[in-house]
Amino acid sequence: MPSLDRRRFLRDAAATTALVSAGGLAAGAATPAQAATPAAAPTPTARRRGAVSFRWWGTAGWRVDISDRTVLVDPFLSRIDTGLFTGAFQTATPLTVRADLIDPRVDRAMTVLVTHTHWDHFMDVPHIAKRTGARVFGTLTAYHLGLAYGLPSTQLSAVKGGEVLDFGDHSVEVVGSLHSRNPSYSVAFPGVRVTQPPQPATIADLPEGDTLGYLLRVDGGPSVYFTGASDVAERNLTGLSPDVAMVAMQSATTTGDYLPRLLAGLDYPKVIVPVHYDNFETPLENPPTVADTDRARLTEMIAAVRRISPRSRVLVPEYETAYHF
Repeated sequence: MPSLDRRRFLRDAAATTALVSAGGLAAGAATPAQAATPAAAPTPTARRRGAVSFRWWGTAGWRVDISDRTVLVDPFLSRIDTGLFTGAFQTATPLTVRADLIDPRVDRAMTVLVTHTHWDHFMDVPHIAKRTGARVFGTLTAYHLGLAYGLPSTQLSAVKGGEVLDFGDHSVEVVGSLHSRNPSYSVAFPGVRVTQPPQPATIADLPEGDTLGYLLRVDGGPSVYFTGASDVAERNLTGLSPDVAMVAMQSATTTGDYLPRLLAGLDYPKVIVPVHYDNFETPLENPPTVADTDRARLTEMIAAVRRISPRSRVLVPEYETAYHF
């Protein structure tokens, strides 16, 4: 039996079939928390096991509630209009943080995981970190951008891949990854920040800044891999074998064999959740708004996943719905 099949057989024999259930989340139900004082690094402690829920916030954004702790991934709730989906993309669009949209949804956060620093992944993070005291994990670029927004260095953790961070009832493994390429084989707003820049003013001031993935392992619960862009360094995925993978949809075909390499590298997860398929410049309302071309790509992606990994379940998420794996 090939090694990949053997690993999958052993894992499936030891684990029950993933159970996915959904429940609604009222967008305005959360009571905004008072601004918290930035905390020191979370200390691993013994925690009681509790329910784990995953709520999609559009793009590659997630809210994960683990008992009484909240982990955010690429939280982008302002959903500002840059003209990207209308063919009139404005690179000088001001970074307008919508506290009225963010605060009712972010009543608490312990950590924020940033895959990369494009505006649709990072621009709301400083506001959330200041409001909740959450620790921000990301690339060195994310670290320096955090400083530019006035976050203290004690609230920022630069990571680059390979780190395994222990939070007691869950752990986070950082995985070096890659950003997708557009039809011209380029990355929008390329570059890194190796020193503190001026505070960003427009979306062009937030470069890609290198890209990461994150594997969240919950004690007594699922292991879930989060992507923020549709490219993959598959050699960095060896041994991760998550139960669930949040997989960014491709917007161009310039990355060769993206899904076959990603799914094989992750050992064909039991549940595949497409993300970054929505029009993230429209309100966060169900059903998600999807551009016609992106709807066709999503259909093709689902068909490709079913062909490449027929034992995987495909779950197309809706906004702010609690999923339990």
